[in-house]
Amino acid sequence: MTLALEVSDLHVRFDYPRPAVAGISLTVGRGEIVALVGESGSGKTMTARAAIGLLPAGAAATGSVKVDGVEVLGRSERELTAIRGDRVAMIFQEPQTALNPVQTIGWQLRQALTRHRKLSRGDARRRAVELLTLVEIPEPKTRVAYYPHQLSGGQKQRVVIALALAGDPALLLADEPTTALDVSVQREILELLVRLRDRTGAGILLITHNLGVVAEIADRVVVVQLGETIETADVHEIFAAPQQPYTRQLLAAVPRLDTVPRLDSAVGVVGGREVDAAEASAEVPVVRVDAITVRHPGRFGAGAHTALSDVSLRVAPGEVLGVVGESGSGKTTLGRAIGGILPLASGRILVDGDDIADLSATELKAVRRRIAFVPQDPSASLNPRFSVAESIREPLDIQGLGSRAWRGERVTELLTAVQLPSAFASRLPHELSGGQRQRVALARALSADPELLIADEPTSALDVSVQARVLELFADLQAELGFSAIFISHDLAVVRQVSDRVTVLRSGRVVETGATDTVFASPTTDYTRSLVAAVPVPDPDRQRAGRPAVAA
Repeated sequence: MTLALEVSDLHVRFDYPRPAVAGISLTVGRGEIVALVGESGSGKTMTARAAIGLLPAGAAATGSVKVDGVEVLGRSERELTAIRGDRVAMIFQEPQTALNPVQTIGWQLRQALTRHRKLSRGDARRRAVELLTLVEIPEPKTRVAYYPHQLSGGQKQRVVIALALAGDPALLLADEPTTALDVSVQREILELLVRLRDRTGAGILLITHNLGVVAEIADRVVVVQLGETIETADVHEIFAAPQQPYTRQLLAAVPRLDTVPRLDSAVGVVGGREVDAAEASAEVPVVRVDAITVRHPGRFGAGAHTALSDVSLRVAPGEVLGVVGESGSGKTTLGRAIGGILPLASGRILVDGDDIADLSATELKAVRRRIAFVPQDPSASLNPRFSVAESIREPLDIQGLGSRAWRGERVTELLTAVQLPSAFASRLPHELSGGQRQRVALARALSADPELLIADEPTSALDVSVQARVLELFADLQAELGFSAIFISHDLAVVRQVSDRVTVLRSGRVVETGATDTVFASPTTDYTRSLVAAVPVPDPDRQRAGRPAVAA
């Protein structure tokens, strides 16, 4: 097999006690997909950056990294520029930041095409259309003149892949290429990568923490921990008989839709106790949403966009309601409307029976105190200049709750609740791991003892094992404290793990609501069935059983 990538005993060091990479070795053959998996800090992304010659300033690399037979380490920037694009290219995680928002798709593709070869403007445009056709963009001759904001998230990621293919590289580095995508678009991109591998013969190094994705498309798997390779095997062997405890730990942490239902469909879990469904529906809901419509005003003369249309739901005391749907379905808008952040065009939202539209400013402030948010990215929501204690205490300070001494005691109590040492109180956000920051965000949300927690994609950016611990913590705290929650996510397996009921949104409308296990086991609408079918299962044999043959 001709090798697209050969990494031998790679070490990457900074001015830190522990090296970022401490002996990673792997190979990727032409026409092969190799998954590189491990937790944050394991050296995955640093290995990929070494392969494309983009190590950060101050990095000292030793060992060998050969791309298409050419040694990359020790090359000058001029030599690396010649290698990038022609021999190796990267597919970035977030297309929104990878694409230039003020240039057309065609212009960006032409720039990539003419970087290493002379092409006339007409030839470059024709090749750009061919690349868009290759990545299956609809109406490529028209879309070549589009700007990024005119494309969906999945289409933007296809354009990023087209840019990577512009130089016909031997190796594609795909760094979390589907993390930002909802489950159905993720499936489309993964299937596209397999087809492109078969058509172009390129090798693909897939960097991901989603083991369902690995099971779907990888040929081999390389598991790394703390900068070292600890296990390498065929994908079927890794999932069927992992040799290392760390690999077994990663696999055990993956949430699944295909496990045995937790409860009988006639019973729900509310506040940590089993209750009959009829009993739960008889309780006064913490939140009741009646036929709400939310419209976002258009910009630059465009008409208003209807984000939610005639949406109704309720959340019982102590209940966790999951909200799922594709990007643009209105999930986040729903959470913001319930929190009183967005105005309604019609309908009403009742919190503990009170219509928030009829409340005075003082009364509305009191209602908002009963609702808290857990954000998707705590790095962006926590003030980088605030210590952990200040971040957790801030809602109490703003609302003037308790004495200063009581607030300090409350911080210590909350740190214990989210299983962080009290010594963390003086740390700044950048001194914490992603999972620790999410625990701080959860403690901050719980500081004022809310009745309702709105969690918007709270674990999507976390490694699978860290995600499992945060979800476990969320479930434990919810059972202990009895708060209600709306858990918003595009990951159906995660929603199944923590939610009692689920509401499925599509294009701003509710298409299905019911007990979580019932909806996911026996969906009543084609849309929900398509979402469930698109969820990657951490079982390569099952994943590939129904995969269509690749067209010649």
